Amino acid sequence: MPIRGILFDLDGTLLDTAPDMGGALNELRAEHGRRPLPAFLIRHWVSNGAAALVRLGFVDAGPAEHERLRLRFLDLYAARLARDTALFPGGEVLVAALESAGTPWGIVTNKPGWLAEPLLAALGLDRRARIVVSGDTLAEKKPHPAPLLHAARALGVAAVDCAYVGDAERDMLAARSAGMCALVAAYGYIDPEEGYTDWPSDGVIASLDELLPWVDARGAAWPAEFQGAGPP
Repeated sequence: MPIRGILFDLDGTLLDTAPDMGGALNELRAEHGRRPLPAFLIRHWVSNGAAALVRLGFVDAGPAEHERLRLRFLDLYAARLARDTALFPGGEVLVAALESAGTPWGIVTNKPGWLAEPLLAALGLDRRARIVVSGDTLAEKKPHPAPLLHAARALGVAAVDCAYVGDAERDMLAARSAGMCALVAAYGYIDPEEGYTDWPSDGVIASLDELLPWVDARGAAWPAEFQGAGPP
């Protein structure tokens, strides 16, 4: 069926937040006299959130210390939310194409609203996304389908007519449970040892540039300048 609405995960799918989340982790390590971790190592952990990043940076921390470090990490990250974060390559052209076509789009993330909302505002995306569902918007979060179904209702599009793009297995599980097309963002924060080929998905894109051609192949009606080959 044609895709009439598109929903995105945030970290590792629409936005490259690894530079700032990794930067905050290394600031935290520096406070404790530890050397910075390389960006390529941190990158694969970003989609798993603050707790996982702190576990990566402080593998020897007990539960109480881990929680104290997690809270400090969040303070450091909040202070640099959009310092180096940006749309992934092709993102601006993609968003412009969706807007030109009148195709509603939104964001469903497990990132808490107190971080997601100011980040999107700093990048001017809060005024462009039709709906933003954060990790604390509802009682449930991904892989539960409720956030995706809530977002589809806000778009005014049936779930079966939506595609959800994400870079984690929980994204694909949530999309499938919601009855949406599930599309893997292979360019995202996927651990090379974690094979996404086994995830329950309907397709894979290697960059945001590939999304419009994929949707176009399902019969979407794009403006003439985008038909056939997706964004220029």
